[in-house]
Amino acid sequence: MVDVADKNITQRQAIAQVTVLMRKDTLAMIIDGQHPKGDVLTTARIAGIQAAKKTSDLIPLCHPLMLSKVAIDIEANHQDNSLIISCLCKLSGQTGVEMEALTGASVAALTVYDMCKAVQKDITIDGLHLLEKDGGKSGTYRANSAQESHL
Repeated sequence: MVDVADKNITQRQAIAQVTVLMRKDTLAMIIDGQHPKGDVLTTARIAGIQAAKKTSDLIPLCHPLMLSKVAIDIEANHQDNSLIISCLCKLSGQTGVEMEALTGASVAALTVYDMCKAVQKDITIDGLHLLEKDGGKSGTYRANSAQESHL
């Protein structure tokens, strides 16, 4: 594990995003709250938050962090029949929160897949990426403007 003891404590945040592509009827079932397994969106949000908090248990050599905020936003895109999942993580600390944001977004997407696989097996999870990060020695990063934050 990298020694971060000499790093300054700064405000840090990161946002990651992923897209879950599905059929129109599957998306409608989710949005209308008619899925046989229950509330897909709430379950995915909770799973993403839990995953962000447990990132150091999942990724070797990742520092355990005291996150001050984790927010999962899920928006339906009816043009693409998709859900756009964004995960925002914040803290005051000595290391960044990019891995926590990426983990939260990915596990929220996997939860959507898990809950919906009985009605559609060919759901696709696509484009997991870091949308932005702020804080720390390396400063600010923003993905290209074609990718938009939903948080």
